[in-house]
Amino acid sequence: MIALMKRILTVSGTYKGRILLAFVFSFLKSLLAKAPIGLAFLVINAFSSGSVDASFCLKTGIAMLICVILQVIFQHMADRLQSAAGFMVFADKRMELGKHLRKMPMGYFTEGNIGKISSVLSTDMVFIEENCMTTLADMMSYIFAEAIMLLFLLCLDWRIGLLALVLVGLVLLTARSMNKVNMEDSDKRQEQSENLTEAVLDFIEGIGIIKTYNLLGEKSKELSGNFSQSCRTNIEFEEDVAPWQRRLNLLYGAGSALILALSFWLYAKGFLSAPYLIGVLLFLFDLFGPLKALYGQSARLTVMNSCMDRIEDVFAQTQLPDTGTLTIPDASDAPEVEFRNVSFAYGEKDVLHDVSFSLKKNEMFALVGPSGGGKSTIVNLLARFWDVKSGQVLVRGRDVRSVPLSDLMDHISMVFQRVYLFQDTIYNNISMGRPDASREEVMEAAKKARCYDFIMNLPQGFDTVIGEGGETLSGGEKQRISIARCILKDAPIVILDEATASVDADNESYIQEAISELCRGKTLLVIAHRLNTIRHADHILVISEGKIVQSGTHAQLMEKDGIYKNFVTVRQSSRGWSQRNGA
Repeated sequence: MIALMKRILTVSGTYKGRILLAFVFSFLKSLLAKAPIGLAFLVINAFSSGSVDASFCLKTGIAMLICVILQVIFQHMADRLQSAAGFMVFADKRMELGKHLRKMPMGYFTEGNIGKISSVLSTDMVFIEENCMTTLADMMSYIFAEAIMLLFLLCLDWRIGLLALVLVGLVLLTARSMNKVNMEDSDKRQEQSENLTEAVLDFIEGIGIIKTYNLLGEKSKELSGNFSQSCRTNIEFEEDVAPWQRRLNLLYGAGSALILALSFWLYAKGFLSAPYLIGVLLFLFDLFGPLKALYGQSARLTVMNSCMDRIEDVFAQTQLPDTGTLTIPDASDAPEVEFRNVSFAYGEKDVLHDVSFSLKKNEMFALVGPSGGGKSTIVNLLARFWDVKSGQVLVRGRDVRSVPLSDLMDHISMVFQRVYLFQDTIYNNISMGRPDASREEVMEAAKKARCYDFIMNLPQGFDTVIGEGGETLSGGEKQRISIARCILKDAPIVILDEATASVDADNESYIQEAISELCRGKTLLVIAHRLNTIRHADHILVISEGKIVQSGTHAQLMEKDGIYKNFVTVRQSSRGWSQRNGA
């Protein structure tokens, strides 16, 4: 528990001071909460000695009133300092996590970690921020209260105090074993929470396919299975805690009986006076109360520990280094883009093998080849979504690893096949390309992207809020808005990743016009399968099995047998790429 407290204080950052100050008020509140017992002992002792008078009763009453008032004040101060601290700490932590994820290699988001990230944000952080400060305040209050009780007993009689210390030590040892079991169960509980989140996301994202292929029963069964497993995991968690709670309750009862027996024995032998015996009884009935309350929350504490482990695990993932200090020059005699002997692997799986090529300014390079050959990996390495295993990727002679990521991304625009728009206004979705752009510039970009007319036909025009992912727009409309965003950004290098592969014929002509506006005066790296896009490229690279197997213009490649010529033949027959056709 002390370790958990240290962990939470470590992540508290600038709020650590106010939390520590709250601990001081918690201690004072705990001290005053036990003061009535001490005052009761003084009253009993006064009655025994016959020294009770009106003045003594008045002073005792005033002291009791002061204790109650101060206790309320200190409780208020502790709550005021701590109540919002958890939410403020984890508001900052979420922003920190966003910055951390922004610097992660894209591979991290394709290794089944989406469920973990969602679970950390929606479950782990929420659990801690809602419970940590209240739990910490209670925990410190219980610890202080227990220490005060032991100190009082030691003052009353050292033998009784020593026995109480031994019994409290036995409780702590038992609780330590309980917490080990709880930690294992907490890890399982949070892992299942992650699995459930992953299953829910998978079900929601795939609902269209599930309905189309009549898989509702099968997929619903899979989702229901995760809900059932979560239920079983939580019940097992409680079942494992219960026996340990019973053992602790037996210790509390047996400990109280032992202290009571020792107290009466000392009284019978004349080592303890009647007032002191009554004083021991007063403290005894509340001796194990703080520990009982503290370990009654042990399940919550271990879950918090498990949540902290999972949060720290995400933060521990290695970021792409962003220590570059060089800048990309405005003009250079070097190629606009160059790959030098680049090799890359996803974990142990090699994807690119010694790839080398270069693009001059304003050239259009087309990457073609079978699926899985490495085309998307090449453009992702240029945008530095990953770092190369060996070799270099250069922009105007600068290794992309030697420049800040922000500077690199200022020079690159990407239009993806699968467009994602945020649940925000269309204006804000376009202005992401250049946040400082004027409204006139945003509208001009929309006109160039051939999306101005349909935007103006929407209920609020540019101020229309679109659904998450742009779900309220058609695929072609979303694509044109993403192109408008890139036009506004006006980066010198443009990457088109199957930008027209999934749009309907009605939208294709608009998108081709929008792309023509985007690409004017730019260096292009295009992944495409449409002949009317490829044939006009200045250079075509045929990528297969992670290697450049052919290179040249459309006319040059058509003069020799190989994958490209086979592709054109297949394409004209509307059969598409195939490994059997020369790959």
